[in-house]
Amino acid sequence: MGVSTSSPEKGISVVTVDFPPVNALPVRGWFELADALRAAGRDAEVRCVVLAAEGRGFNAGVDIKEIQAQGGSALLGANRGCADAFAAVYECEVPVVAEVHGFCLGGGIGLVGNADAIVASEDATFGLPELDRGALGAATHLARLVPQHLMRALYYTSRTATAAELHRHGSVWRVVPRAELRAAVLELARQIASKDGQLIRLAKAAINGIDPVDVRRSYRFEQGFTFEANLAGVGDRVRDTFGGDREAGRNREVGRDQEGGGAGE
Repeated sequence: MGVSTSSPEKGISVVTVDFPPVNALPVRGWFELADALRAAGRDAEVRCVVLAAEGRGFNAGVDIKEIQAQGGSALLGANRGCADAFAAVYECEVPVVAEVHGFCLGGGIGLVGNADAIVASEDATFGLPELDRGALGAATHLARLVPQHLMRALYYTSRTATAAELHRHGSVWRVVPRAELRAAVLELARQIASKDGQLIRLAKAAINGIDPVDVRRSYRFEQGFTFEANLAGVGDRVRDTFGGDREAGRNREVGRDQEGGGAGE
């Protein structure tokens, strides 16, 4: 349980998240993930990093129960931890390929939205249930996956999009059966890792440099509204009921099942 790193092939490092039952990460988990990603990127032998997860789904966001139990200190820690982990994906010195299965919610969107490429299984779903969790954030990253108006509709409704839908929008590289996911991810990672190590690092820096949106600043701006909601009391009120009594679909069911709840702050 936790964050681990392995090297299945030369030039490829796999960073794996495993926080049962649904990968709703506690504060320490976000910082551990950030440290592992940065360490993998600094390794001169690594030319591509794969970000993967064990269990039922890729990521269910932050551990809401930790926030409910510890209050403001945990909320502050989760916000900082998410920002650090998202930045570690984006700023990793080599390309990062996200391997997504099952649900990718909240903080999971922050991770994959900052990745260089996404390979997903057919059962993968992507969404931001923030408004049902008393939080805001990661619209910055969802906007990197879908067009602007679709991003807004998904955000306001807390609905999810399938891997096939994201593939049609060009943000998911391939969609494959669950059993073929790792092979498909390694196929892409292998192609990237075949490039000159120094040149691939220059390419990553160059591409980041021409991004039209500063993802660090944009996400931190969003987080300010999470704090405002919390100070106003609406954050706790909504978080305690997972959005209230109305049915919000699969996202809420995931939240009820998990030990930690899930939403990316």
